[in-house]
This record gives sequence, C-alpha cells and structure tokens, in this order.
Amino acid sequence: MGTTPHFICYSSPIDHYSHRIRLVLAEKDIGITIRNVDPNYYPPNLAELNPYSSLPVLVERDLVLYDSIVIMEYLEDRYPYPPLLPAYPSDKASRRLLVYRIQRDWCHLVDLILDPKTKVTTQNAARKELRESLIGVSAVFSEKPYFLSNDFSLADCCLLPILWRLPLLDIEIPKTGKGLLAYMDRGFNRASFQASLSEQELKLAGAN
Repeated sequence: MGTTPHFICYSSPIDHYSHRIRLVLAEKDIGITIRNVDPNYYPPNLAELNPYSSLPVLVERDLVLYDSIVIMEYLEDRYPYPPLLPAYPSDKASRRLLVYRIQRDWCHLVDLILDPKTKVTTQNAARKELRESLIGVSAVFSEKPYFLSNDFSLADCCLLPILWRLPLLDIEIPKTGKGLLAYMDRGFNRASFQASLSEQELKLAGAN
C-alpha cells in the first residue's frame, strides 16, 4: 500500500480486530501507513490518544478512532467505492446486524480462547461452542458466495479473520461443513485478503 499524509493505522499483527481493518483497507485499496504495535507493549504516545489502550487505532490529522466497527464504518463513508455495505437503508441495516451477530456470537468466544488468563475449562467450552456454531451455519454459505450476500461486505471483513485463525484456535471444520469450507477457500484466496495478512498471520497459511 502507498501512504496518505497524516493517515495512520496502528495495528496488531496478530489480532483479528486489527486484521478486519487491514482487510477493509486492502479491499478499498486505501493508501495508508500501517504501524504494527506489539500488543504486550502499548506505546505511551498512543495511550495518550486512546484511553482504552486497545488496537486498532486510526489517526487522521486530529481525528482518532479506536473501535474497529466505528473505524470500518468511517472508512466505508469516507471511501465509498467499492461499497462494503448496500445502498438501501433496510439492506444496510441487515448487513450491520450480521456484523453485530458476529461480534456477539463469535468474537467473544475467540477472545476467550486466545486469552492466556482464561481457565482451560472455559477455553475448551468456548472452543466447543464456536466449532458447533460454525458447523451449524455452514449450509448458509452454500446459498450465496459471501455471508448471506452476493457481494463482499463488512460482515465478511469481520468473519474471515476469525476463520483464518481456526488452526490457532485448535478448531477444525469437518468435510461435512463443505459450505463453510468453500467460503473460506474463496475468501482466503481473495487478493485483498492476501494483501491484508501480516507476517505473523502468514505463518498460519500452512495450516489453512
């Protein structure tokens, strides 16, 4: 990617929330400076901008955004082409609801599994719940090329980074989940997805 003056994305090279922003940036071919931040060492100057000391963080001159969904929707508004949300309000609301469902139903399970402070029993329960939930909706991905849509959207930008991390989460989708497996193959081979991967994320490629 090229660079745009005063436009910086502070990103974790391993976090799925940061990955979704890098995917939106790649999909829209937005020139921006991406600065990788070690999640274990949060720079003091960045902490001054973000009171929650979280990642990702988008900085554009005097504007500072530090919630991944807010960042995605800001990028969608600022760079509307190619669109990652439908034009009609009702369709747009439905797609936003999908993002909400991913956030509520799956993201918290991923976070539990990856958090080293989580008890092993809780991790195992979260892993089982996430696996069964993904297998349970697998057939949905046989109906349309993307998540309940014919068009690639913000929902896919949230879901694909999670699916890319399934080997890290110690979750395997069986062959009976062929709809989901085909969706993963399409998504992972998308040029924008490949461009969005950090070096650390690329190390998972062998497992995928």
